[in-house]
Amino acid sequence: MSQTPWWRGAVIYQIYPRSFLDANGDGVGDLPGIIDRLEYVAALGVDAIWVSPFFTSPMADFGYDIADHRDVDPLFGTLADFDRLLAKAHALGLKVMIDQVFSHTSIDHAWFRESRQDRTNPKADWYVWADPREDGTPPNNWMSIFGGVAWQWEPRREQYFLHNFLADQPDLDFHNPAVQQATLDYVRFWLDRGVDGFRLDSINFCFHDAQLRDNPAKPLEKRVGRGFSADNPYAYQYHYYNNTQPENIGFIERLRGLLDEYPGTVSLGEISAEDSLATTAEYTAPGRLHMGYSFELLVKDFSAGYIRDTVSRLEATMTEGWPCWAISNHDVERAVTRWGGHPAQPRLARMLVALLCSLRGSICLYQGEELGLGEADVPFEALQDPYGITFWPNFKGRDGCRTPMPWIDAPLAGFTSGEPWLPIPAEHRAAAVAVQEHDPHSVLNAFRQFLAWRRTMPTLLVGNIVFLQTAEPVLMFERRHAGETLLLAFNLAADTAHVALPAGSWQPMHVPGPDVGQADGGTLVLPAQSMYCARLG
Repeated sequence: MSQTPWWRGAVIYQIYPRSFLDANGDGVGDLPGIIDRLEYVAALGVDAIWVSPFFTSPMADFGYDIADHRDVDPLFGTLADFDRLLAKAHALGLKVMIDQVFSHTSIDHAWFRESRQDRTNPKADWYVWADPREDGTPPNNWMSIFGGVAWQWEPRREQYFLHNFLADQPDLDFHNPAVQQATLDYVRFWLDRGVDGFRLDSINFCFHDAQLRDNPAKPLEKRVGRGFSADNPYAYQYHYYNNTQPENIGFIERLRGLLDEYPGTVSLGEISAEDSLATTAEYTAPGRLHMGYSFELLVKDFSAGYIRDTVSRLEATMTEGWPCWAISNHDVERAVTRWGGHPAQPRLARMLVALLCSLRGSICLYQGEELGLGEADVPFEALQDPYGITFWPNFKGRDGCRTPMPWIDAPLAGFTSGEPWLPIPAEHRAAAVAVQEHDPHSVLNAFRQFLAWRRTMPTLLVGNIVFLQTAEPVLMFERRHAGETLLLAFNLAADTAHVALPAGSWQPMHVPGPDVGQADGGTLVLPAQSMYCARLG
């Protein structure tokens, strides 16, 4: 086991800085707030933190529009604060991963301010610029994920620039070697500071089709997406040309070469493509990304068949890479609500953590999952997310999963002494850390207990996975490693389920945290939203 890289089987805790803890009373979380709560994070039993963007930004997309890749936005603190965070996390045994956003910058970035001036400046070809068609319309039919056409007019150049996301997020032209080198240079800046790895935002969006070919139309029945909904015009196309280009592989290999200069560092790519699982397998081949994750489990479908088929398909294609799984993050409705409805059910929350952490791979858990927080209902007048404001009311945006962490059961939840940037719902305050700390049956304590148990189970950390065919609502699989075979079964429904126990001499194991079922002869009896674990004797 000592030879296994730290990140294989690791549990990575995602911190959304705006909403974790506000140390200066301005209503927005910050790096000193994270520092103040690192002991809490370490006590969860996780291996690493992933800190969402804290870089200099006008915050059009809350930090994913970066204006300076090498500095901390004053809203979040200073570079010295980040260095303190890094030192304290390392002292507590936590690795630190940070976001990197390669494909685009903020419209306020110095590179873009120069590039937009004219067609002859030193940065003129650092972004994706294109002439209009003869009738003045954009050069092709590409659409933005955030709604509408993916091209914005710039009168100074009499050209359009590409933005796959907000118009405030112009796309860099990675066909330009200077852009690739500048990107690797700022990655090295953070490696030199001591970070342990990077979560790479939209990593398959770096390159576009150099010929700017139109994307083909997608038929109505196939308009389903990951990270966007069917009523978004982005869903009306096959995205063959605006992302996931073959040239991206060469850049990823250059990035891996840089990371290999810093032993123990890791790359985790976020991939949203036409076939995200196939692209994840391709991007995590030897010499490329260490890990990849997609939106495939960040969906509404909570059937055993869907989870089994999704994980099996990645396992079949990813013969050498390493997967990473998540069921919640800062972009999607919280899993306990998405899969269990309102109000959030603690029993479901306890089982979901156990299920996710029993899959083969590394795990990303989003702040608040350890409390079983449900999706907050944020009224339109309180919305901050431009994505939600554009698509309201069919899609309410991402603010419902971004509300502040509740630390105590009080009006401001111990998050801030000021006015919080998003409202904190009463049901979240009732599930605050301080409330759950002393309840032995709380989601928080179940979370800690399960993660502590998992750490003692090499088969769960690095073993192979083999799914067994079971009827809904039971998901069953084996994990195998070094001569040990574990059987795990999960009842995804809110009613008791019965399933045949596979042949074999199974010795039941005590699993702390979730509700558990038991074998009755050759039948496994699983109470609502419970699990069962046994070792082959």
